[in-house]
Parts: sequence; C-alpha cells; structure tokens
Amino acid sequence: MRFTHILVSAALAAAASLPAYAFAQDASAPEHANAPAIASGTVASSAADSPLISAGRYLAVAADCAACHTAQGGKPFAGGYPINSPMGTIYSTNITPSTQGGIGDYTEADFARALRQGIRRDGRHLYPAMPYTSYAALTDNDVHALYAYFRHEVAPVDAVPPSTALPFPFNIRSSMALWNALFLDSKPFEPDPHVSPLINRGAYLTNALEHCAACHTPRNALMGQNDARAFAGGSLGNWYAPNISSDPLSGIGGWTDAELTQYLKTGSVPGKAQAAGPMAEAIDHSLQYLSDADLAAIVAYLKQTAPMPADGKTVRYAYGQPLNEAALRGNEAKPPRGWQIFSGSCAACHQVNGGGLSNHDYPSLYHNTATGASNPDNLIAVILFGLQRDAHGKPAFMPAFGPGASFTDRLSDQDVADVANFVLHQYGNPAVKVSATDVAAIRDGGKPPLIAQAGRFALPGLGVLLILIVVLVLLMRSRSRGSRKQSAA
Repeated sequence: MRFTHILVSAALAAAASLPAYAFAQDASAPEHANAPAIASGTVASSAADSPLISAGRYLAVAADCAACHTAQGGKPFAGGYPINSPMGTIYSTNITPSTQGGIGDYTEADFARALRQGIRRDGRHLYPAMPYTSYAALTDNDVHALYAYFRHEVAPVDAVPPSTALPFPFNIRSSMALWNALFLDSKPFEPDPHVSPLINRGAYLTNALEHCAACHTPRNALMGQNDARAFAGGSLGNWYAPNISSDPLSGIGGWTDAELTQYLKTGSVPGKAQAAGPMAEAIDHSLQYLSDADLAAIVAYLKQTAPMPADGKTVRYAYGQPLNEAALRGNEAKPPRGWQIFSGSCAACHQVNGGGLSNHDYPSLYHNTATGASNPDNLIAVILFGLQRDAHGKPAFMPAFGPGASFTDRLSDQDVADVANFVLHQYGNPAVKVSATDVAAIRDGGKPPLIAQAGRFALPGLGVLLILIVVLVLLMRSRSRGSRKQSAA
C-alpha cells in the first residue's frame, strides 16, 4: 500500500507541476543524465523518470545534500554525519521520507521553511551548519522539485540520528532567531537585468545551490558572513577555503576559464592547485556531476566578482622551484630535520626534487597554491589528514601522517612543522613559517572563532552573575532590616 501510495502521489505531483516547471526550467535546474545514483534503493517507477523528479535529483546533487546527510557507511540521506563546528559536533538529520526518523510528515511548506529559514516542522531552529542562509535564495520551482524528489524517490529510512548536544549557551536553539534576524536574507533569487543570463545562472548556482560563499567568505565575530569581503577566503577550522574572487593575485583572476572548469570537474590543475579537504568532498559529491553549461556559468560568474586583494605581490601558484639535492647535501654538514622527514616520508611520491610524477598522480610541490599561499593551514591539514578524492573515475590519494596514520608513519606536531617549513622554504612561499603550536591548533580543529571562545566563559560567567545577584539581594535585605530597627528605636 505504501509503495502504491508513493507512486500515485508522485505521478499526481509530477503531472500537476509540469507546466510551471517546464516554463522555469531554463532558470532552474536542468536535467542531467550523469547525475549519480545518490539515493540507491530509491523507488523505481515511472515517477522517477518524470522531469520533475529528474530535476529534483540534479538539484540535490548541485546542493551537495548527500555530503552531509549521508554518514560514512550509512544509507543515503539517513543523517548521522558528524559535522565538527567551532561550537561542537553537529549531527546531520535524516531527510528521507520516513515518518519515524525523517521528514515523512513534512508538507511542502514545512520543507520550504526548513530549507530557507532553518526552522524544523516542530518549530525548533536548525544550526547554520545546514546552509539555509544560502538555500534561502532557492526559487519556488526548485524547492518544489527538491520536495518531490525527497518525498517520492528517496527510500525511507527509519533510523534516528544521534542528537546534537552543544555546550551552553549554544544549546539554546531559540537564540538562532536573533542570529537569523541579523544574518538571514530570506529573499529568493532574482535575476540581475544588467548582466547576461549566463552570469545570472552562475550567481544562482554559486550563491544558492552550491553555497560557495558559506566557505569562501570570511565570517565576523558572530559567525555571520562578511559579505563586504565576498569570496575573499575563510577559515573552516582544520582547513582554509582560499580566495576565489576575481583578484588576479590573491584570487582566481589569473586562471583561464578552461583551468577553472577543469578544477571544478576534477579537483586537479597541474601547475596551479589540487583540491583537498572539504573542496575535495564538494567535487566528489557535487561539482563533477554538474552539466558543462552549469560549470561554464559558475566560472563566468566568479570571473566577474569584485576582486578582493590581500597582502602579497606574487600569485600563489608562482612560488617555488625544483630542489637541487646535490647542492643541499653538499652545503649542509647535517641535513635539516625537515629534509630528513621529507626524504623518508614524502620524496617517494613527490620525488626528491619536489616535482611529483609526470602523470600528476602525485603533484608538484612547487607552482602549487597549497605551498604558495600566505596561510599554511591547508599544507598542515593535508599532511595531518591526507587526501582522498575520486572524480570521473580517477582517484587521488595521499596518506595521513597525523592521528589517522599508522604508528610508524605518524608525525608529531614538531615533525609536521619541520617538514612543512622545509617544503615552504624549498618549494613554496619562504616567508611563511609554521610552528608546532600552529600544527597542534589545526590538529585540534583550528583556532576557534571569538564567539566560541566567549562561549567557554558563559557558564562560569553565569555562575558569577548568580553569586553577585545573591550577594546583592542579601545586602539589600540586611540594609532593610537595619532601617526597620532604626525606625523602631
């Protein structure tokens, strides 16, 4: 009965919405035959082949829903994926159509409210680890298609993910109402009549669906996006999302359209950059599956964004040169510690001269944004946590040398600092220095933002405040009694 009900509901929903969706398709999500089967075990029916469901499937890929809502080894969209935020671990929710653990009881209005305003069906606020501040710009047609996809194709999973339990005061979800009042722009996307349809499409994909600004724009003291510095780069805890504005030195202004497209498709542009960390995940789950037209739109939009210059007069990927091993050994009575670690742990793949392999399976360490950047966080993070990426059937892998490494490969904070400084000096930006303290901070999740640091003092501060209130009340009562005694006398 349930299976039949889903089929009938999907067919009716698709039939009712086809005219409106067909009209809006050019400004919304195109069908894409190569979108991955991200919802394995989904309902196989004629409804699944409808334009509406196909559009919803593509939109779910473009919005990168599976990356957060599918736990490692878990069922599609069943939630439970741990998101390490500066305030603590946030577990993603089950967004399958289960009435037990998922969104099976959500109406389309409930779904739209959660997606755009970050408010669940029961009225509780979501944390902005769910990028509803970006999804707020989604069009009605796209929200409708997403709802149809999640309701009528995704397989229901009754599992209930672990509950999120952030420390005080971040566990007070109602406080998000004030945060939303400050930082949530709830207006749906409206095309700019002064730019081309291609750039408008790119703006919609970049800012709404792919939510690029959520990572690549710096945050203020309250963790709201600093839109005055849009795409200037931002800290992600362990990793750093670099400047992707049109600035020719600090951003992507010096990249060709073909290079940017290749990077979004594969995560690799020899002589410029290799995707790792959250960007590798975005390519794995989302960007590699976008249509060529949509990738071209994103590139066109990014190339015309306002340039956000930063310190430095050299483009990040211009630093470095091959290492002359003979000269290094001849000039050093004792090779530096960083060279010893590099020789034992890195040179087999990246080669002694740092040039990597000719097929680029292991990239060059010079002419590489990770070693040429003024911020060393990504270099530290990739040494600690490694790299795993699989785009278009071509996997890229680097072993971790931090907490996930085997005992024999594991490096201490000082070891990582030493090898990072060697790499920076020989192949990258020699002005950048790394300390063991820097490595320890990245290992522990990165430097916490101001609001997270302040939160640590909230409970002790509340205790002090209560004590002061009690003392004040006692003093007032004592004075009151003294006044009454004087009056009686």
